[in-house]
Amino acid sequence: MTITEKVAYLKGLVEGLGVDETSKEGRIIKAIVEVLDDVALTVSEVEDSISEVTEQVDAIDEDLEDLEKDFYGDDEDEDDEGDDSDYYELTCPKCGEKVYLDDDLLSDGEMTCPKCGEKLEFDFSTDDEDDICDGCVGHDDDEEDSEKH
Repeated sequence: MTITEKVAYLKGLVEGLGVDETSKEGRIIKAIVEVLDDVALTVSEVEDSISEVTEQVDAIDEDLEDLEKDFYGDDEDEDDEGDDSDYYELTCPKCGEKVYLDDDLLSDGEMTCPKCGEKLEFDFSTDDEDDICDGCVGHDDDEEDSEKH
């Protein structure tokens, strides 16, 4: 039984009892039943609205799922594979903030520290090839300079 049906039942009981509407108690009972009727109608309207919104949200969710499949593909296991990009850690010389860079940021040659705004530049060019190979495993200083690592 819904709230509206319960209030209708109470109205019937009040009318069936023959409550005198001119007495204090009769007026209070009649007013209570009228308020309950208004509340029941409001609750019914809210339930209808919620049902309508729920249907719309479900439709939006289905549409979004379709868009995600179109955009990301159907393979749901892709999220578990992780990112193949390499990340590099850099410490800002000004504030000491650790910044993580990917290949794209490195290729830009510079960026701004997210904490202090210091301009950070990356320069990988050098005139001395031995500096590039310093510390390379298996590098023999006597090998020709034309060999690259």
